[in-house]
Amino acid sequence: MDETRTKSKAARLQQIEHKLYNTPSGMSAIDLAHFCGVDRRTIYRDIETMDAVGVPVWQLDGRFGIDREIYQSTVRLNLNEAVALYFAARLLAHHSDVNNPNVVNALRKIATSLPDATLSEHMARAAEVIRAKPMRTNYVQTLETLTRAWADRQVVRISYWAADRPTAQERIIAPYFLEVSRSEPASYVLAHDRLRNALRTFKVERIQSAELLPEHYEIPDDFDAYKWLESSWGIINEDEVEIRLRFTAVVARRVSESVWHHSQTLTDLPDGGCLLTMRVGGIREIKNWVMGWGAEVEVLAPLELRTQLTEDSRRMAQQYAAS
Repeated sequence: MDETRTKSKAARLQQIEHKLYNTPSGMSAIDLAHFCGVDRRTIYRDIETMDAVGVPVWQLDGRFGIDREIYQSTVRLNLNEAVALYFAARLLAHHSDVNNPNVVNALRKIATSLPDATLSEHMARAAEVIRAKPMRTNYVQTLETLTRAWADRQVVRISYWAADRPTAQERIIAPYFLEVSRSEPASYVLAHDRLRNALRTFKVERIQSAELLPEHYEIPDDFDAYKWLESSWGIINEDEVEIRLRFTAVVARRVSESVWHHSQTLTDLPDGGCLLTMRVGGIREIKNWVMGWGAEVEVLAPLELRTQLTEDSRRMAQQYAAS
């Protein structure tokens, strides 16, 4: 019976901790008691226990909350889960082109918490790889501001210097999602843009400044970031278009070893090559990936992409011929 009560209390403490963390304005003891199905005195004792073990609980005007700035979560991983996280860390080290202290500190903490010495050492090395990269303070501060805005559902004023504009422009945005590019060391915020009254993607590296505003917002219940990005090759969501690519026998095996897009179908060809068909959101992002295969791929559709690559190939041939 004592063991059952202990397990029940541990589960309740975790439940309260999770609820308070995700309720920035805090909750009253009565509301917490109703949420957990216990009496108010039990909640007071639970709060005391949480405070005693180091959970940064605050109390103000009869409400309890958790200081999200200093809160630290605890995660327990088995060996295979740790390896999966290590792969993610290596990808992060390859992807990141700046020294982000938050990333470095996160990897160091994970490294020190892993019992396996080999994994711990290489996780720490991944942190050092990122730490050795150039520091871009403005980028880190901007990302921290966007992270806080996203977590607390708080509107942000940004100064955004788009690639096709001579100067930066002020925008008021409500962050819906943070995403990284699969093809370049870049991160993006998908947000409702008040100027356009629509969802837009903003490259974080192009944000000159970001300021939290006191206004809060709600993300619509029917918004699903993963559904919104489903057809995109990376981050851009434009009208879907069918891509048909014919690869030579030289690279067919390499092409078939990976799933490049969830919509893909792969067909073997009599000459040893293969035909890759996908439906993606526009051609802007996939164009460079296609060009990376050089003469081992031919664009069969759409005509627009084929025409662009034909023109690019012609200009490249002229450039190399001239040199």
